[in-house]
Amino acid sequence: MAAGLFLLSYLLYAEVLRENTYLSRTIEVQENQKVIDTGLYGIVRHPMYMATTVLFLTMPLVLASPISFFIMLGYLPVIAKRIRNEEMVLEEGLEGYSEYKKKVKYRIIPLIW
Repeated sequence: MAAGLFLLSYLLYAEVLRENTYLSRTIEVQENQKVIDTGLYGIVRHPMYMATTVLFLTMPLVLASPISFFIMLGYLPVIAKRIRNEEMVLEEGLEGYSEYKKKVKYRIIPLIW
């Protein structure tokens, strides 16, 4: 089961890369960037973080490693802060992002957050 979710998270990550050509390691609005609101982006605002969260959640189970569980606990607050920062940048610099936030209410976990 955990291995299946682990592989699913990689498939989700690959789909995010296909859907959003504006992905970047740095938080910025690129020239001619548009809001993407289809596919996974129609379900959650940050599907890449959703995929990596599932990946990190399943890693302790797949590896049978308590150390990776503690790594996951450290990942959650870091990613939550990054999402807050990213949304501030996108609201300020990306036309239509505020409307998108109203349309797609959840950040990374449908019906929860």
